[in-house]
Amino acid sequence: MKSNRKQVWVPGPIIVGAGPSGLATAACLKEKGIPPLILEKENCIASSWKLRTYDRLKLHLPKQFCELPLMPFPPAFPTYPTKQQFISYLEAYAEHFSVKPLFGMKVRCAEYDPSIGFWRVEANNMEFICRWLIVATGENAEAILPEINGMSEFRGQVLHTSFYKNGDDFKGRNVLVVGCGNSGMEVCLDLCNNGVQASMVVRDKLHILPREILGISTFGLSMWLIKWFPVKLADEFLLLCSWLLLGDTKKYGFTRPNIGPLQLKITTGKTPVLDVGTLSKIKNGQIKVVPGIDRFTDKGVKFVDGKQEDYDAVILATGYRSNVASWLKGVGNVPSQLKGTVRCGKMGHGKKRRMHLSCGPLITSRMSNHYRVWKK
Repeated sequence: MKSNRKQVWVPGPIIVGAGPSGLATAACLKEKGIPPLILEKENCIASSWKLRTYDRLKLHLPKQFCELPLMPFPPAFPTYPTKQQFISYLEAYAEHFSVKPLFGMKVRCAEYDPSIGFWRVEANNMEFICRWLIVATGENAEAILPEINGMSEFRGQVLHTSFYKNGDDFKGRNVLVVGCGNSGMEVCLDLCNNGVQASMVVRDKLHILPREILGISTFGLSMWLIKWFPVKLADEFLLLCSWLLLGDTKKYGFTRPNIGPLQLKITTGKTPVLDVGTLSKIKNGQIKVVPGIDRFTDKGVKFVDGKQEDYDAVILATGYRSNVASWLKGVGNVPSQLKGTVRCGKMGHGKKRRMHLSCGPLITSRMSNHYRVWKK
């Protein structure tokens, strides 16, 4: 990587991204006396939460599964903290551990230079040189915007959920939500609760599970089940509970995959939908389920079944993707014996965490209380 930028030597690790994973990694490193440098492209921490989420968002999992290492949530927080509560927790976390990222630093290229055994990280008009690079940009860095025939002909509003805030902006309008994942489901519910006529496109098979089973978090119950039972048996139990609590979702337009929700997550990474009230709105007809889109028209869309509907707005709940591949280069040049891991082991709510660090020049970080090495 050739560069005329100002070069800066960084004695500790560089962390790319100041979201929950980046903050947690920085705190664990600082706890061990290792000073990291965080590069964040936005002007704030947790930019995805602050800038690209809707108002009614809450954690889909109980707080004990989402707290960062070394600092639990405040006891007064509810089981499922709101967006603003989670943001305030992250801000308090950064302040407590004196994590101070360099904001406005967009990494355009990071490449391992085997001739010197260090990383060259280009951001803005600077080139940082370091021994360790930690990627903590998450899997939601960029919105996925599908190309649908005729979209440019549509006279109504088209926006991604990253720009959606609340249903007040759509009152009295007929809105189509494209996508039936957790975001699509929750946006439909928010629209419906604000008096908007909402329809939802369902193309793929998916699992819908209750958020809780007999007052127990479905996620927590799942983790307990797979600890003691085979995944297939755990899936059968979850699907039985889902059928008893939610009924046959196929009757409402949701066909389940051939394999269970846990096995599907393990093999494909596809997450089941945790129902927070949307399904009941679908059952009573307040939210309409429609098939895939064939093409847009000037006033709405034509569906794959040949039917046409007019809409005032279309919201794309089509998810996000990582952008790491666009700027991370030279991973193949990192000798395998130099790769390492950082892992924060969770010991229970409110208890002290332990950190394990093995040196290596490239590490990826995920918000799950553990951090693992990048592998090609």
